[in-house]
Amino acid sequence: EAAAALGIPRLRQIRRIVLPQAMRAILPTAGNEIIGLLKGTSVVYVMAIGELFYQVQVIYGRNGRVIPLLLVATAWYVLLTSLLSVAQYYVERRYARGADRTPPPTPLQRARRFLRDLRAAAARREAPVTALHLGGESR
Repeated sequence: EAAAALGIPRLRQIRRIVLPQAMRAILPTAGNEIIGLLKGTSVVYVMAIGELFYQVQVIYGRNGRVIPLLLVATAWYVLLTSLLSVAQYYVERRYARGADRTPPPTPLQRARRFLRDLRAAAARREAPVTALHLGGESR
């Protein structure tokens, strides 16, 4: 209502005011649901639906290498769920910009800070030590 009173167009009201507030509430639940659905597909392979574990089952039925193929499928699930979790983290962080004044640093920002501090500590250790001369004559 305040945006309409200020004369902001309806599309801009939705895009800049309503949508970010709605996404802030929707994203955690929706992201967790998507990740849960991906994890649930590993249980569905019993029903012979053409998904990852079913395809692995078909392949190891042909060549007999059960354990290596199940390990590959597990690695794929770990990779996909990790990627979805990281994407969810950054999207949630993006929509939380207006609510959090100082959001916590991202893992990449923490890694950069750690490397910068490590380099600074190494530079301090490599700095030549000079004798302190207080003035006056040396004997």
